[in-house]
Amino acid sequence: MMWQKFHSRALYYKLAVEQLQSHPEAQEALGPPLNIHYLKLIDRENFVDIVDAKLKIPVSGSKSEGLLYVHSSRGGPFQRWHLDEVFLELKDGQQIPVFKLSGENGDEVKKE
Repeated sequence: MMWQKFHSRALYYKLAVEQLQSHPEAQEALGPPLNIHYLKLIDRENFVDIVDAKLKIPVSGSKSEGLLYVHSSRGGPFQRWHLDEVFLELKDGQQIPVFKLSGENGDEVKKE
């Protein structure tokens, strides 16, 4: 449980959830209310080290459910995390791009 709490407080997790919550197409596909479920910690695709974080966050709503795939990185151990890519994969296989980092200078651009 401590590991779960660690992730839910981590910036790479919070940023991804915020992107999902502010993305109209993803919200519409899932349906209200949006539920964020516990990570499956035995899943090898949930991976965090000093500079990279890759997560599959289970999410659901009144219409559908799916996985929020998150890739975050940072320049070093004490630097701020930033999102590289976030996309929602619904249980029917549909993928909705939620966020993609673009620009060589690291400007964050939301994908609409």
